[in-house]
Amino acid sequence: MLAALLYGKEDLRLEQVPDPTPAPGEVVIKVGAATTCGTDLKVWRRGGHARMLTPPTLFGHEAAGTIVAMGAGVEKWQIGDRVVANNSAPCMKCFFCQRQEYSLCPHLTWNNGTFAEYLKIPAPIVEHNMLPVPDHLPLELAAMTEPLSCVLHGIARSNIKHNDRVVVLGDGAIGLMFVAVLATEKQAEVFLWGGNNQRLEIGKKLGAAKTFNYHQTTDIPSVVKELTDGWGADIVIEATGVPSVWETAIASTRPGGTVNLFGGCPKDTTITVNTEQLHYSELTLKGVFHNTPEYVKSALSLIVSQKIPFELLISEQRPLKDLAQVFTDMKNRKVLKVAMLSC
Repeated sequence: MLAALLYGKEDLRLEQVPDPTPAPGEVVIKVGAATTCGTDLKVWRRGGHARMLTPPTLFGHEAAGTIVAMGAGVEKWQIGDRVVANNSAPCMKCFFCQRQEYSLCPHLTWNNGTFAEYLKIPAPIVEHNMLPVPDHLPLELAAMTEPLSCVLHGIARSNIKHNDRVVVLGDGAIGLMFVAVLATEKQAEVFLWGGNNQRLEIGKKLGAAKTFNYHQTTDIPSVVKELTDGWGADIVIEATGVPSVWETAIASTRPGGTVNLFGGCPKDTTITVNTEQLHYSELTLKGVFHNTPEYVKSALSLIVSQKIPFELLISEQRPLKDLAQVFTDMKNRKVLKVAMLSC
């Protein structure tokens, strides 16, 4: 089969590899649609990921498709079922899993390789984190279950109350998903910052009360205070993975507020925190990582409900052979998410 392999920094190659064969408990799906992601872009640019993969490796982690083969012992599924599988599953046995802190499981089973004609799903994911896709739902929308589940996990950890004023820093797909869910599900007043006017327009369609291009409004904390009676935002969500923006997020939060440091920064980077502000303003700083089976289910349910037009996040559909060009276009911010089609 044709598949994408990551060899290092911006070194992505399409190669012929053997078709996957399912072991006991596993399934193989024919990939119907694999969506690109900001995490994929970061991994491509950095040449690896601290948790998910080590090059050389099959690449990509968001996909939906149809079961074409099953290993021994697989129950409740049939050949031809339309499914979406999360890119991980917790062990369900460790210290953290026993406390239902599944995203912290040190034994997460990771799965990469969605940019391919076929994808093998490991047994723990089949058991705990693979879901049926309704016939009416386009597979490219179902493929966005994984990033949306991360967003739902992030929102649940952010102490958000009804009508809170929330700042989202970052106009990538994750930032825009935060905007959509916060505005629709939490009735929050959302202020979105980004660097691309087309993406900011999508943010408005998804419910942002106001949008700002950081190229024109460089002093973000001052503008946030103007919008919030001089106090700062109730909640700030950082969705860029840039250390300096983490510091901007902290500076934009009101006393008693919460900062969700959601965007994963490069390995071994650091930030500076004003200890006086942190202590006397009683700030809550949260690092939030990945998802849990609960939020994977909730994410697919929200997509199926069609309450939010997540199709706005898909810039285009492209064949798998165009993947290298797609990543160049993502790097140059010409596209948001692209649905890669294996056929």
